[in-house]
Amino acid sequence: MSPWRSSRVDGDAGAATVTACMALLGILAVGVLIAQVGVAVAARHRIQAAADLGALAAAGALDGGVDAACRRGAEIADRQGARQTGCAVEGWDVTVTVEGRVSLGPLGVRAVRASARAGPMEAAAGARIDSYRAVG
Repeated sequence: MSPWRSSRVDGDAGAATVTACMALLGILAVGVLIAQVGVAVAARHRIQAAADLGALAAAGALDGGVDAACRRGAEIADRQGARQTGCAVEGWDVTVTVEGRVSLGPLGVRAVRASARAGPMEAAAGARIDSYRAVG
């Protein structure tokens, strides 16, 4: 008989190894899920930044006309890796809607949308700003 083999049959032999492997597999699955959520959040922030920059660029180019402003917003959104899906102008306010795609690994590719508005600040409730004073 080999010194490595037991003569008796033990029903619990290897149970701790199997349990540890299952626990590690669970921890790995949770880690991958958290990483994918992080990727989705980062993509949402990136697309929101593209919408913000596109709206600011469009508002800045509005003196050249609505078409020129929307083209400028689309150009900036494109440089940020997003595609402009909408551009609405009301007075001097511009609202830009953009869309981007993000790969979530095993969950597939998803579309991420964001919208931003830019334009001049209006005085709220009849308040007037007479001067600028730095606080410090």
